[in-house]
Parts: sequence; C-alpha cells; structure tokens
Amino acid sequence: MLYLVGLGLSDETDITVKGLEIVRKASRVYLEAYTSILLVDQSVLESYYGRPIVVADREMVESNSDEILRDAQNVDVAFLVVGDPFGATTHTDMVLRARELGIPVRTVPNASIMSGIGAAGLQLYNFGQTVSMVFFTDNWRPASFYDRIKENRDIGLHTLILLDIKVKEPNLENLARGRKIYEPPRFMTVGTCARQMLEIEEEKGLKAYGPESLAIGAARVGGKTEKFVAGTLAELCDADDLLGPPLHSMVLLGRRTHELEHEYVREFAINKENWDRIWKAEYQGK
Repeated sequence: MLYLVGLGLSDETDITVKGLEIVRKASRVYLEAYTSILLVDQSVLESYYGRPIVVADREMVESNSDEILRDAQNVDVAFLVVGDPFGATTHTDMVLRARELGIPVRTVPNASIMSGIGAAGLQLYNFGQTVSMVFFTDNWRPASFYDRIKENRDIGLHTLILLDIKVKEPNLENLARGRKIYEPPRFMTVGTCARQMLEIEEEKGLKAYGPESLAIGAARVGGKTEKFVAGTLAELCDADDLLGPPLHSMVLLGRRTHELEHEYVREFAINKENWDRIWKAEYQGK
C-alpha cells in the first residue's frame, strides 16, 4: 500500500501516532521536500522515526514517481508530506498514478497551514479562496492570484496567502550551459509579500487592498516560536524583523471581520491606535 502521511507543521513530534506506526513498519519512506519544509533537519526525523528517509525533491516526484511506487502492490511505502497531504498542496497526481498501477492508497491527515492559521484569531469559516504569492523577477510578475483576492474582498472574506519557497531550484544560466547547479534555498517573507501585493494593486488600479488595509503576518505557525504581527500592508512591509525566520504566511482581513476576531488580533498589532482607527473607519459593522 501507498500511505500519504501528514507530518504537521513544526517538528518531528507533530506526526500522529497512526502515522508514526506506519512509518516504522514501511519498507521505504520518502519525504516530499519541495512544497514546504519542517522546522527540523532530516537527521532529526530519522532519529525520531528510527528509519532512514529518502528526500523526494520536485524532480523525483514529478518525473520519477515510478521509483516511489515501485512494488507498492506488495510492500508498504510511506510518502511523508509536511502539513496535510491534501492541505495547501495536494498530491492527487500521486494517487492517480498509484490507481493506474492497482496500488491501494491510504491517507493519514494532520494539521496544515489551512487550519493552523486559526491561531491568529480569525474564524476559519470567514476565509475565502487561498492564494499563493511567488517571487517576482524583472520580467515575470504573475498576478493571477489577484482576481481571487478581489473576489474574497468583494464578499467580505479573509484571504490566506501562501508565500513562495525556492528549494533546489536550478540556476537558469548554468542550466542553459548544460550544468545542473542549484540556487541556495530562498523563502519569501511577509515584507516581500506585502510589497508585491501593493505593486500589483497599483498596476491593477482596482483598490481591493491598499497601504492602509489591515493584514496579519504569520511566522512558523504551529511551532514553538510561532509569531503573529498585525498591521496595515504598509506597516507589514517592514515587519520582517518582528516576525523572525521562515516560514511566513500572510492574511488579508475581510470587511466582515467579527468583533471577537478584532479583539483577538488587536493584541498582535504593531500600532494599536492605528489599528483601532482603521478598524472603526473601514471594517466595523461591514
């Protein structure tokens, strides 16, 4: 059987009891390592699980899944996913490939950023569509996410923005010369996300969210050093020092924010007076 095992959000102890039992009896264990990361090293996982782990990067999962699924009709294979296997990043393609080969599949769920973000004090049923923000380059500034943010804004719902990570990304210049050399890992911060959001706002001219719009920066959600910082988008552009190391996410507040949500989130505000002023002017009673 192929097991898709969620690892949770933080460290080696977040795995469920059911998931740990599967990992310890599986013939092979793979760790999907390109859509997100845990806050501990592979060696820590191997020590805690008592098993060697094969790191499955994007190339392996997308181009060499046959190796992962090899002989899974006869032995147990565990495919470990940070968060939940069907949370922020789905692995339906892996399941479909297994089905084609007649391999049974079982999923072991766990916490993901989609549920963990509730620790910021916002009610999960007040969230709309989740979007992703990628690193802009000089000649590539994708803005397809904006329409979904605008739709959420129009009906008053919060928007969770998942921030880009670059792990084992090839250096394009070297790739063109036939040399496969990878760039150092990069993790988008809330500050970068807020600045890019305001850049797209200026280009679009639709004013779904401006510099004075309220948002929450989240760091290392579910971990021991979990941190939330609330403020305007302009304030969050310079909040990276307050948030600390990756991984980061960001939430744009919807106009239907409940009074209880406001009261909870206010404690995270960079400037409480400014937060209250904007809340009363733009959000209260909406």
